[in-house]
Amino acid sequence: ATIAITNKVPLRADDLAQLPDLKMIAVAATGTDIVDLQACRERGIVVANIRNYAVNTLPEHTFALILALRRQLVAYRADIEAGLWQKSDRFCLFGHPIADLAGSRLGLAGYGALGKSVAQIARAFGMEVCVFNRSPVNDEGVKQVSWDELLETSDVLSLHLPLNDQTRNIICAKELIRMKSTALLINTARGGLVDEVALADALRAGVIAGAGFDVLVKEPPPPDNVLLNLRLPNFILTPHSAWASSQAMQVLADQLIDNVEAWQAGAPQNVVA
Repeated sequence: ATIAITNKVPLRADDLAQLPDLKMIAVAATGTDIVDLQACRERGIVVANIRNYAVNTLPEHTFALILALRRQLVAYRADIEAGLWQKSDRFCLFGHPIADLAGSRLGLAGYGALGKSVAQIARAFGMEVCVFNRSPVNDEGVKQVSWDELLETSDVLSLHLPLNDQTRNIICAKELIRMKSTALLINTARGGLVDEVALADALRAGVIAGAGFDVLVKEPPPPDNVLLNLRLPNFILTPHSAWASSQAMQVLADQLIDNVEAWQAGAPQNVVA
């Protein structure tokens, strides 16, 4: 093959050595951690990825998780299914504390296109937005803070980082214990950013108020995954579906074709290696 299109199938140095005619890898996703980029550079293989296709769908999913947790939707649905509202002697059932987003602080770890879109929605809800990011942030209404401040002051901490050696397990037990006991942790980025066992322990112990995840370290997960089997009303897990609106999938497919055609025309785009 001259062109390889891949998403979850890894292409490491040993694989590339068996493909002497390969000239271009079109990754059908944004993340490129499945490709040995250094080996591609050494062999002169162009690697292109998909960018900004999920700038609406993933932020909307992020806020679906935040709202469901802040409004206790899972807990209240369980109460209704158990017949508690029907047996109430009052017009309402109020057994789980509800918190508004307005006036609370959203902390963003990472401020690329997705982080910026999440920030835009947050400001519409009246949230204060703070960001931890390597590059300077100059957007109006966004405060750039240290990692320590992000952990210790965020009411909702949402992760929007790539997975690499620097970010793997960036949230472990020692980070979780520094967060507010009322805080939510949201991860729609990469599963490896968070120590899953530490998160499960923290949720059981009430170290943080809740978490919403769309990603796990291994996907699909094995039956014994600690988060897959966590049955708590303050934890929501979705099956890596935040990206998957019909509109986003069409943008992805169109851009994938554009990447291949641009390379064929001698003007490659969205190049990462």
